[in-house]
Amino acid sequence: MRKIGIVELEAAMAVATRRSFRAASSDLGVSPTALSQTIAGLEARLGVRLFNRTTRSVSPTHAGEQFLAEIEPAVGVINHAMETVNNHRDRPAGILRINSSVGAARRILSPIILDFVRLYPEMQVDLVTEDRPIDIVAEGFDAGVRPGDAVPGDMIAVRLEPIQGSAVVGSPAYFEGKAAPETPQDLLRHTCIRARMPSGSMYRWEFEQDGRIVTLDVPGRLTLDDASLTLEAALAGAGLAYLAEWWIGESVRDGKLRRVLDGFVPTSAGLCLYYPSRRFQSAGLRALISFIEEARRKRTSDHVATIRRRSR
Repeated sequence: MRKIGIVELEAAMAVATRRSFRAASSDLGVSPTALSQTIAGLEARLGVRLFNRTTRSVSPTHAGEQFLAEIEPAVGVINHAMETVNNHRDRPAGILRINSSVGAARRILSPIILDFVRLYPEMQVDLVTEDRPIDIVAEGFDAGVRPGDAVPGDMIAVRLEPIQGSAVVGSPAYFEGKAAPETPQDLLRHTCIRARMPSGSMYRWEFEQDGRIVTLDVPGRLTLDDASLTLEAALAGAGLAYLAEWWIGESVRDGKLRRVLDGFVPTSAGLCLYYPSRRFQSAGLRALISFIEEARRKRTSDHVATIRRRSR
C-alpha cells in the first residue's frame, strides 16, 4: 500500500479549514474533483471516514477531528523545515496568499504587488478581495491588507501609506442652482449618495466639529456598497459623496468634482499589511515586508530631497 504523503494531509487540513471542497481546491490550486478524489483515497487508506459531506456543507467527523488535531503540528513542522530550506535559495519562491478589501487591493496592486512580482519572478501572489472582515489564519492567508484601525490587535502591522484623508465632493452639475454646504448639518438639505458597510449597516458620515466627532446619517435616494460606483454616481451628478482622497484626486484636479467641507472632514488610518505574530514567516512574506519597507524609505528620502531642493 502506498504511504500517505504530505499532499494528502494538507488537502485534509484545507478541507477542514474551509468546510468546502470548492474553496479548499481554490486554495490548493487543484480542481474540486481532484481534491475530492484525494480525500476519498486518504479515507480508503485509513479505513475511516474523515468528513461528513452533504450537498451544502462539509464537516469533519469525530474521527476526522482527532486525526486533524494530531497531524496539524507535524505538518506545521514539515512545512517549516521546507521553508527553512527555501530560505537558502538566492531568491524566494512559492505562493503568497493575501486577503484585502476591494478598494485596498486597487491601491496596492500598483506599485506594490506588480513591482514585487517583477522583482521576484519565482513568487506567485494570490490576492483575494472581499470587504467582510475575516480571520486570515483560519482561512489560510499569509497576510491581510486593511486600514490600520481595522487590524486585529494580535497581528503585526506594516504601514503601506501615511494617514489617509477623505472629502465630501460633488460634480459641477450637482451644484447648479444649489448653495454649497458650509457646515455638516447643511448636508441634511442636500442629496447624498449613501454607503452601506460590509456588515449591512449604513455608514454615517464622520466630521470634526467644535472639537468633537459628529456623525450624520445623511439623506439620499441612492445607496451603494462600492467606492468605485459611488465615484461614478458623483461624477454623474447624482449627489454628494464621501470618499477617500485617493479615489477623487484626479477628478478634482480635472474639475470634474468639487470639494466641500474640507475643514470638517477628519483624517483616517492608512492601509497596513498585517500578519500573525505567532506563526513563522515564509521567505516570500519576509521578502514582501522588506520590499515595502525599502520602498517606504525611498519615498521618504525622495520627499526630503524635494524639500531641500525647494528651500535652496
